[in-house]
Amino acid sequence: MIKNSINHLAIIMDGNGRWAKHKNQPRSFGHKYGAQTAKKIINDCVKKEIPFLTLYTFSKENWSRPKEEIDTLMILLSTMLKNETENMLRNNIKFNIVGRIEDLPEKTRDWVLTTIEKTKNNTGLTLTLALSYGGRQEIVDAFNVIMNKEIKIINEEILKNHLYCPDLPDPDIIIRTGGEYRLSNFLLWQSAYAEIYICQKNWPDFDENDLEKALEEYENRNRTFGKV
Repeated sequence: MIKNSINHLAIIMDGNGRWAKHKNQPRSFGHKYGAQTAKKIINDCVKKEIPFLTLYTFSKENWSRPKEEIDTLMILLSTMLKNETENMLRNNIKFNIVGRIEDLPEKTRDWVLTTIEKTKNNTGLTLTLALSYGGRQEIVDAFNVIMNKEIKIINEEILKNHLYCPDLPDPDIIIRTGGEYRLSNFLLWQSAYAEIYICQKNWPDFDENDLEKALEEYENRNRTFGKV
């Protein structure tokens, strides 16, 4: 197991639909197996003592998908939260979200808020799901709040403090599965100095060995942050 220095790992969980298509199954089949992969990777991060894990779960753009698929995703999310709360408590996981929670269906929103409340005193891994999230929208929302406060001069610290979760540290590495080479509107402000790792596997096939490879490559990269 890689002994890593990562404080915050973020993952774009891409490829559920393509994985299902390759198996001649509906997209919902891929989302179901993708949820099981997420559960395994969360537990792996607990074992590796990574303090922060953020999963890109449902983007603002995903609302344009067919209603049947959206309904399936929301039911799956609610079911996972209902079934995994005890596991979070047992493993000292603190649950968190970034995004527009008000966009979620009422039942899903209730499960999200209930899970946040039940795990708020946990001190281990902080698990953040990006739900109804868009990086550009987050920055726009921050500016609107700042303008309503009539702040005249805006600097980086002021803007950061008005993001959805200002206490969430910037990610050290962003892993994207599915072989695509883009951020897809994910943590745009926070990812300024993040390392990017692309895995060709679709998300349901991603496992602990793939996570180990990503963390090993991260440890071998030379991060200068603009310095020599």
